[in-house]
Amino acid sequence: MTLPSVAQVLDALRVVQDPDLRRDIVALDFVKHVVVGDDGRVAFAIELTTPACPVKDLLKQQAHDAVAALAGVTSVDIEMTSSVRSSGAVLGQRQALPGVKNIIAVGAGKGGVGKTTMAVNLALALAQRGSRVGLLDADIYGPNVPMMLGVQAALETDGQKIVPIEKHGLWTVSMGFLAGDSDPVIWRGPMLHGILRQFLQDVAWPALDYLIVDMPPGTGDVALSLSQHTAVTGAVVVTTPQSVSVADSRRAINMYRKLNIPVLGLVENMSYFACPSCSHETDLFGRGGGQRLADELTVPFLGAVPIAEPVRAGGDIGMPIVLSAPEHVVARAINTVAEQVAAQVSIQAFKTIPLTPVS
Repeated sequence: MTLPSVAQVLDALRVVQDPDLRRDIVALDFVKHVVVGDDGRVAFAIELTTPACPVKDLLKQQAHDAVAALAGVTSVDIEMTSSVRSSGAVLGQRQALPGVKNIIAVGAGKGGVGKTTMAVNLALALAQRGSRVGLLDADIYGPNVPMMLGVQAALETDGQKIVPIEKHGLWTVSMGFLAGDSDPVIWRGPMLHGILRQFLQDVAWPALDYLIVDMPPGTGDVALSLSQHTAVTGAVVVTTPQSVSVADSRRAINMYRKLNIPVLGLVENMSYFACPSCSHETDLFGRGGGQRLADELTVPFLGAVPIAEPVRAGGDIGMPIVLSAPEHVVARAINTVAEQVAAQVSIQAFKTIPLTPVS
């Protein structure tokens, strides 16, 4: 029986393309450890750029079919692995945060669009897929992350740096851990600048694939400070469908562009209400405003997330919906958004990582 060579296996796999990166998996150096056994069994690994890859199953099936078609192959064993790439190099001179591969700002042009809810659930969705994720609550005036995660604790130090609090598989810091539940934060811009610097540089962050930053609404000081302190992979902008929110989201996207922070995409939150009894969909705030804005400004549309009572209930008791009701239509929509965000981060990384030719 004539067996294929390793080179022939690699050549066969060149037909398999990552639809987001638009290159074949061999050129992308995704294919690892190819072994051809004497009995015709072929084994190899495909190392993706994120465990949240939205096309993982598709790539595995296509790779299997391509190799199985070779003469002499009796079986194909594929191990799917992942290694999140750092895309901090996209921003050139800005210093990356040690140990943190990607910083993702989650912002909104106005309040009341569910930005913090989206940031918390997005972070949890990425963590549930096997990534190491941190959550920085930079909404200094409205630090609601502790409530949404069900955390009542005070930040401590290891003698040198602040130790983030771990809950639900996330490492988190928030002004809410420093101020009382009823205490207002009445600070001017320089003080905001200082606390954000501390939360970035004076926290003992573990090695992270993604650090999600819940930004305050609007186009104020915190976004400018974030852009000055560290290399930000990109921003996710959350909007609702109605015109007033879309208008403010347009300003937010243009702000990130002026700060040279790539816009990873736009999420339309509260896109519609699906009746739990009859499944009828009602457009409480209109529908499609986010998609139209994404098309207008040429940014990726990451998905539409409906509004539902369990989202509010989960946030109030510290069990976000991706944990409390993972099969709910909202949880599934947020999981899709998480996959799209991970894909956009990978695209940013490969804009600056040179491809190594495979012989």
